[in-house]
Amino acid sequence: MPLKVLEATVSSFDGVFEKFRSEAAQNKANLILFLADNDPATSLSWCPDCVRAEPAIYMKLEASSDEIALLRAYVGDRPTWRNPHHPWRVDPRFKLTGVPTLIRWENNTVKGRLEDHESHVESKIEALLADK
Repeated sequence: MPLKVLEATVSSFDGVFEKFRSEAAQNKANLILFLADNDPATSLSWCPDCVRAEPAIYMKLEASSDEIALLRAYVGDRPTWRNPHHPWRVDPRFKLTGVPTLIRWENNTVKGRLEDHESHVESKIEALLADK
C-alpha cells in the first residue's frame, strides 16, 4: 500500500515521530499534516480550513503510486491550539502558525510546507509531493 498513515497527539508525538523518522528512508515522500482535533459535539474538526483541506490532501496522496508516509498530528482543541506557547508553535523544527499545515520532511528537516490558506490547493499539494 503506497500510503502509510501514522497518527499522533501532542502527548504521543515524540514516540510516533521517532518511528516516522526511522522509516523515512523507505519512502518516496514523508509528510506531516498538522490538524485540529474533532469537536466531540459534532465529530467534525473545529477548524474550517482543515475540513476544506483534508479531502484534497488525501485524494492526492491516495492517488499517488509512490510510497508515502503521512503523520497526522492533532494540535488539540481550539483553546489548546490558541495558546501562544503550544509545543508545535514554539518547536524550532515546525514553527506552526496555523492549521492545517502540510510539511514535507526530508533529511531530518522541513523541505517544504503548505500553510493553512494554501493547503487545500491541489496543484500546490502535487508540487509538494513532487518536491518542486
